[in-house]
Amino acid sequence: MAHRFEPTLLREYDMRGVVGATLGPTDAYALGRSFATLVRRADGSRVVVGYDGRLSSPMLEAQLVRGLREGGVDVDRIGLGPTPMLYYAEAERDVSGGIQITGSHNPADHNGFKLVFQHTPFFGQAIQDLGKLSAAGDWSEGQGRVENVDIMDAYVTRLMQGFDGAAWRIGWDAGNGAAGPVVEKLVKLIPGEHHLLFTDIDGNFPNHHPDPSEEGNLADLRDLVRAKKLDFGVAFDGDGDRIGVVDGRGRIIWGDQLLALFAEVVLQDVPGASIVADVKGSQMLFDRIAALGGEPVMWKAGHSLIKSKMKQIGSPLGGEMTGHVFFADDYYGFDDGLFAAVRLIRAASHLGRSITDLRSGIPEMINTPEIRISLPEERKFAVIAEILDRLRATGAVFDDIDGARVRTIDGWWLLRASNTQNALTARAEAHDAAGLVRILAEIESHLFDSGLNWSSPTPK
Repeated sequence: MAHRFEPTLLREYDMRGVVGATLGPTDAYALGRSFATLVRRADGSRVVVGYDGRLSSPMLEAQLVRGLREGGVDVDRIGLGPTPMLYYAEAERDVSGGIQITGSHNPADHNGFKLVFQHTPFFGQAIQDLGKLSAAGDWSEGQGRVENVDIMDAYVTRLMQGFDGAAWRIGWDAGNGAAGPVVEKLVKLIPGEHHLLFTDIDGNFPNHHPDPSEEGNLADLRDLVRAKKLDFGVAFDGDGDRIGVVDGRGRIIWGDQLLALFAEVVLQDVPGASIVADVKGSQMLFDRIAALGGEPVMWKAGHSLIKSKMKQIGSPLGGEMTGHVFFADDYYGFDDGLFAAVRLIRAASHLGRSITDLRSGIPEMINTPEIRISLPEERKFAVIAEILDRLRATGAVFDDIDGARVRTIDGWWLLRASNTQNALTARAEAHDAAGLVRILAEIESHLFDSGLNWSSPTPK
């Protein structure tokens, strides 16, 4: 029985769709059958499965497990928890792959799947080939067994392995996402004073959307840190693989700033190491890595892409603007917001400075956060191609690693197609406020030439 996935479900580094529109139970079942076939053909026999706190996740998980079993694969079912707990289970257990049902930071009616195959990220062409396998219906047959595995305590123990941090006063915002129960267990083991927000899992996300890369979603954490005069606060996205950080003065520490902070600690232990950051990162970050004696490596945005690049070049640390941080020095190299929080505590302790002081030591840049520009799915890659053609024709200085990152006399700007949403993402950075206005006008002009009416935001 063949099954064709909606093409937009097959993203660059995971599978993501709208439940009831582009994603449903038949897709989960077909994914199970198709992934089981890949596992069986690679002489594997077991897969680990987990799911996040979205309302549709239990239904999708049940159908995915049914598909895996009928494809002849045994399933270790770890239940409800954050994506990095699934990654941990896949890394530690004798399995051939893992699948997490998660909509990550997307709206509540979205959901999807993050996949690992043979202890490496499963993305790009592999996902497209999986779609072709499903469409052909060339599936393995069998009757796998299911084992329910309680792994959360072991995961929390691993997060604390080698912990040598001091006692700080910390706020934690789980955003009603899947990280909540882990946070509750974790803070009982960490010295200091801890104040928790929204650790109960609720797929309606009643308090705020679980995306710490959006400033508005950190308002509750900022208020808590200021009201309680805490040292800092941390927040997580819906599936716990990303972190947001607020210092003791309520200032946000964005993903690239956080990576610059972590780079200082990691490069003390691994001098001269390559550190990977995505194309959205500030020039400050790349300059800082170099100044610390490291080798900055700019790469494509996307958790699977960064992880794979790190593995390819043997990098101990990588990260993205969105708050994905990857440690491969004394951890597994996958993105884990909870482990990043633990490492942040340890980093401040090692450096002997508060998070607020460390944030104050990061050069202030005049830049925008990540800006999302909505447009139809079928247009987003075409618009980037048009812009790249115009840049080549005018002799502009740019990198096309992932979209267009253009250098100008004022600084730089980036436009790329989002791999998780029907949107372009933009970012700009300049030497001064007037330069940022000029750069944003340049982005607006390019979008206008591609038929998009977009008013650039007023720099703050």
